[in-house]
Amino acid sequence: MIAVVILVGVLVSAIRIVDEYERGVIFRLGRVMGAKGPGLFFLVPIIDKMVKVNLQTVTMDVPPQDIITKDNVTVKVSAVSYFNVVEPVAAVVNIQNYLFGTSQVAQTTLRSVLGQVELDELLINRDEINSRLQAIIDDLTQPWGVKVTLVEVKDVELPETMRRAMARQAEAERDRRAKVIHAEGEFEAAKRLAEAAAVMATEPGAMQLRLLSTLADVTEEKSSTLVFPVPIELLRFVDRAAGGRAEGDDVTPSSWRGDAARGAEGGDRA
Repeated sequence: MIAVVILVGVLVSAIRIVDEYERGVIFRLGRVMGAKGPGLFFLVPIIDKMVKVNLQTVTMDVPPQDIITKDNVTVKVSAVSYFNVVEPVAAVVNIQNYLFGTSQVAQTTLRSVLGQVELDELLINRDEINSRLQAIIDDLTQPWGVKVTLVEVKDVELPETMRRAMARQAEAERDRRAKVIHAEGEFEAAKRLAEAAAVMATEPGAMQLRLLSTLADVTEEKSSTLVFPVPIELLRFVDRAAGGRAEGDDVTPSSWRGDAARGAEGGDRA
């Protein structure tokens, strides 16, 4: 009876089941025999030993790192990395703990790469920096049988003084753009007004139509103001008359001057 129990225990300990997302690295008397799985297989009791390795993609947060950028700005940067084991034997034999090793490589590479870029590049060229981080970390973890598929800079924490300076810079940039747009609008409006003035100068009727349109707009509002349109020709005559008086010229119309001359001749005859 005892022998049967021992035999059953040995058989149970020899049975191994590996899931689809796992592989079992077999050691026989301390020597690697290879990776098996998925499925059911048997081990030689006492002689064989199996270490399971998970092949699923691991999502690992890179803790925030205090980094001094190339332009001497201190920032705190955190990231996230995605990797998975592609060679189970190497992940077991070549490194004691591939998870911890990958995490340390990601932290040191993050500090090294971001220390070589300026703050503006870190904030703008995020995709390029992510690609560089992924390539460097993947190259370092390749001997461990680990494939790094993606590294993303997750958060960049700036000092309070730097945030205020950037806010002032952004506000000044918005004010500059608003002034440029306003100036462009004024310039365009001035061009259109000049073109309209040129048309009205050549077409007197256009000025009269504009005057009537303005009167119509004024009368639409409830106002006590009375507007009397003055013909442009009358204003020109008054302007010429004022200029003639200033120079001492006679601005009396020619018809009036003729009547006055004839009256003077009649008086002489009398």
